[in-house]
Amino acid sequence: MPSIVTVEDPADPRIAAYRDIRERDLVGRDGCFIAEGKVVLQLLLGSARHRPLSLLLAAKRVAGLAPLLAGLSDAVPVYCASQAVLDGVAGFALHRGILALGQRAPLPVADQLLGQVGRRALVVMLFGIANHDNMGGLFRNAAAFGADAVILDTDCCDPLYRKAIRVSVGASLVVPFARLDPAVDALDLLAAHRFSPIALSPSGASALRDLRRPERVAVLLGAEGPGLPASLLARAQSVRIPMAAGFDSLNVATASGIVLHHLASQLDEPA
Repeated sequence: MPSIVTVEDPADPRIAAYRDIRERDLVGRDGCFIAEGKVVLQLLLGSARHRPLSLLLAAKRVAGLAPLLAGLSDAVPVYCASQAVLDGVAGFALHRGILALGQRAPLPVADQLLGQVGRRALVVMLFGIANHDNMGGLFRNAAAFGADAVILDTDCCDPLYRKAIRVSVGASLVVPFARLDPAVDALDLLAAHRFSPIALSPSGASALRDLRRPERVAVLLGAEGPGLPASLLARAQSVRIPMAAGFDSLNVATASGIVLHHLASQLDEPA
């Protein structure tokens, strides 16, 4: 277990990476990210993809985290501070009292990632998801229902933004993801890897309850409001989630959970 280093000044240069995290998250962290909370920290420390660079803890949390910290490499410094100092570093009241600085794993090429999944696979492909809460919810659902990968278009926000990680309960640290090259046609890429694209839309041609899971399936989801591009809807099997009169759409993260559950429930059925 590494030694615990007490920090008494919010301006201490050793913890500069944690300063004003709300503002700095908006402009990126040079290949790093901030993880927040115990569950997320556990996933980061157990990740085979990303690696921890340091921890910053409220002094009151250190004893309770001792079993988790015991497996930490001596090369990863653990800083602790009073709640007042921690709040001064973060720039707001940090009630969880647990932060970690992580190093991003190299982002795979979408074609490469799709080529690595198994014979019977489920992937999620996202278009224009710019809200970090929605992104976190989408990754949480992807992890909960066994999605093998998430593919993001260039208009999607960062799944490793601190709030997205927190809302995902660390799932964005676990579920592999890649970004689409703007020059690559999404449906051509899926076809090359034998994926059947299922596009979610309030005006979908068939109801979700009638959908039988293909062996390799990609769920396509767009941003709330504009939804998926018409060009994609025209080329994919479109599916709708029936709902009460007067309502024609759901929050995109909620919709993803319903669809992924429907597909996951067919896992034990013959392909």
